[in-house]
Formats: sequence, C-alpha cells, structure tokens
Amino acid sequence: MEYDLDSGSHSMYSLHYHLILTTKYRRGVLTEERTQFIHEIICGFADNYGVELTNLDGEDDHVHILFRAKPTTDLVKFINTVKGATARRIRNEYADELKTDLWGDSFWNDSYCLISTGQVSLDMLKQYVDNQRE
Repeated sequence: MEYDLDSGSHSMYSLHYHLILTTKYRRGVLTEERTQFIHEIICGFADNYGVELTNLDGEDDHVHILFRAKPTTDLVKFINTVKGATARRIRNEYADELKTDLWGDSFWNDSYCLISTGQVSLDMLKQYVDNQRE
C-alpha cells in the first residue's frame, strides 16, 4: 500500500478526517447554494489552522467535510471555528429565509462527528446520522 504523505521539518504524516455537522433540529435548510457558501467560508480560514479542505458535500440537514490536517492542528478549535463562522455568516446572509425554520442564534446542532478516515465505514456514518434524527 502506498501512502500520500505530508512532511514537516522532522516528521512525515498523513492525517485525513471526516467531519459531519447536522443542522439544529435536523431542519432541512441546507441547499446546494448554502453548502457552497459554507465551503467558501471554510476555505477562507482553513490555512490558518494547517488544514486543507478536500471535499464538502451533504444533504439538506447535514454536511460532510473531508479535510487533511497537520499534527499540530488543534482540531477542537478548528471545528468550533467552522461551526461558529459558518453559522454567523449563513444566518446573516439568509436571515429572512431561515427565521421560520431556525430561531435564536442556533444553526448547527451542538454535537458533531469526527472520524479519522482510516476508520470510516458506511455503517458508522449511517449510525451517526440516524442517531441525530431521533
């Protein structure tokens, strides 16, 4: 098996992650346009965290974010920034359209799912998405 390795001054690594965020109350408020908007927001600050966004896709009530990171990346800080920045920008940009589905300052569910891609399985992802619907 051949690895696509990144390197630092004294290290070699390959850190790939799959982040799943669900909307508050699992409301179906994510359109293709809003998902693209989220992608652009994250790309705007990902470099500051040593992160490379490799893919972002989803459905109307959740997004899948695939990214590469450095060993020094503070993943919790990055995820909190993703959730905070995207929520603020989307609520500002689409305030009138969202006010009937989401109220208050909430956009994302409080929880998230982060999986290293070496451990990803379709059953694991389905289990998380299904549990969020309950």
